[in-house]
Amino acid sequence: MKAILTDITKCIGCTQCVTACKMVNNLPPDKPREWQKNDGLSSRNWTSVLRKGDFFVRKQCRHCIEPACAAACPVGALHKTDFGAVVYDSDKCLGCRYCMMACPYGIPRYDWDSSVPYIRKCILCYDNIKSGKIEQPACTKNCPTGATIFGERDYLIEEARRRINDKPDLYSDLIYGEKEVGGTNVLYITSKDCPLDFLLYYNNRIEKDIKLVGEPDFESAYPMLTKWAMGSVPFAFIGMGAIMSGIYWVVNRRQRINKENKEIENEED
Repeated sequence: MKAILTDITKCIGCTQCVTACKMVNNLPPDKPREWQKNDGLSSRNWTSVLRKGDFFVRKQCRHCIEPACAAACPVGALHKTDFGAVVYDSDKCLGCRYCMMACPYGIPRYDWDSSVPYIRKCILCYDNIKSGKIEQPACTKNCPTGATIFGERDYLIEEARRRINDKPDLYSDLIYGEKEVGGTNVLYITSKDCPLDFLLYYNNRIEKDIKLVGEPDFESAYPMLTKWAMGSVPFAFIGMGAIMSGIYWVVNRRQRINKENKEIENEED
């Protein structure tokens, strides 16, 4: 299974990964919105580079091994591939935006400029790689310092662990994405002076004093945490249909009775 490893200590903030992503995916210039999250991502920007103190942090879809976005989608518009990417089928999308709410990293974005809005996000250059157009994602190919590299997930975890062991004074002893939310196909290693907990949407909301109910186990796959809720969706649809039918019958009956009573009164007059 393919993956990306991003080494924060090597990133110089040149944003060549952002430019390469936009070119290979034919993405137009971004159009800032007041309601956009302040992280550089949008339907037109599938990756971004954030400044965190003295460091630069690249943000993109994490391509979870068990993606919550795909589990939350009621029509299967998002799905995990054997390649490692979480990809999107616009022909199936309802535009419900459940995936946006389910993602633990707050990644999927809505395309507000389209007459038929769709969800947009990084797909790990899946289509272009499978077609043979390119051999690796445009972002990793164009990184001038090797801060972000592409390869087999198991090998990248070994490489990340080797770097951490070689320079224990520099690196935090943690591979972000190795076990987080059940594991991801975009991994990070970082300096001890630049923790990456802020990338997790739950933590980001805590910083903004937005209280959430409960505290999820961040090493558990999110689909397992939401399975009961998504399993209840079909029953909710049926139940709501029955309730609405019952209300319609009651209202219609009252209107019919009122009409009959008025006709009787008119006949008596």
